[in-house]
Amino acid sequence: MKTNIKFTLAVIVLLTSCVILPRQTEAQQSNVSFQLFYDELSPYGEWVDYSNYGYVWIPDVGYDFLPYSTDGRWILTNYGWTWASNYNWGWAAFHYGRWSYNDSFGWFWVPDNEWGPAWVNWRQYNGYYGWQPMQPGFSLNMSFGQQYNSNYDHWMFVHYRDIDRNDIHNYYVSANDRKRIVQNSVVIRNTYVDNCRHTTYVTGPSRTDLQRNTGRKIVPIRIRENNKPGSDMNNGQLRIYRPQVERSNNNNRKPTPARVTKSNDVKQRPSVNEINQNRIGNTDKQPDVVSTQNNTQAVEQRNVNQQNNRESDQ
Repeated sequence: MKTNIKFTLAVIVLLTSCVILPRQTEAQQSNVSFQLFYDELSPYGEWVDYSNYGYVWIPDVGYDFLPYSTDGRWILTNYGWTWASNYNWGWAAFHYGRWSYNDSFGWFWVPDNEWGPAWVNWRQYNGYYGWQPMQPGFSLNMSFGQQYNSNYDHWMFVHYRDIDRNDIHNYYVSANDRKRIVQNSVVIRNTYVDNCRHTTYVTGPSRTDLQRNTGRKIVPIRIRENNKPGSDMNNGQLRIYRPQVERSNNNNRKPTPARVTKSNDVKQRPSVNEINQNRIGNTDKQPDVVSTQNNTQAVEQRNVNQQNNRESDQ
């Protein structure tokens, strides 16, 4: 009798698991397409059909915007140094795809389907950590071996002790010193292999290295899944939306932005030299640190642009 009862219970558990577990797995592994990026980011910028990359996205931000430097901070997580952005669209553009620069209209984002804590290259030199957006089409090995004899303005550096500050934008090394630091720096090659997503991430400075250089104990926080676009810090955890992304829709319909701007119609921006001259002319009391005045103006202008976009869509 007991044997029959145990057998019956085992069958019930097995049947129940066959019904419930696939649903849980499906919910956790539900895939989305590039259409998610096109739809969610449209209110915050322009989609442009770019000859080299297809559809790319130009955010409505200030002219001195620099990816992984403006309006955000670094947090050490279980995946390595993770960029926590204050932008509503940061969950996408700083964790999927890569950033590139055009002299006419500035920084633009190239979508991709691999999630990462931050797609940047890291370097260090004589008390400084630095990072630069990783170029589209470059593998990690290619990025590690890349010669950094140009685009010094795409790098940002801070002292070791300042890498995890909430207000890191107050401690960036000025543009005057970046070229010298880059030329004397060495690549940080630390990586993390994510077997669940079959992806390798660049993790940046190691926890051990940072603790040795600062004399402080650093405790990584865990990343948890968010069930909708966005991210937030709560109870010592970073919740972030990071679905598995497919390049095409399940119905074989090609993902397309609702509105596409011609590249010739994109508003022209000041040159990098003009922007840097403005930055250099507004440094604060610390000679090697950039003022936040331009960043504040950029955020205010971004908010105005976003409000105008929403009103035009209604």
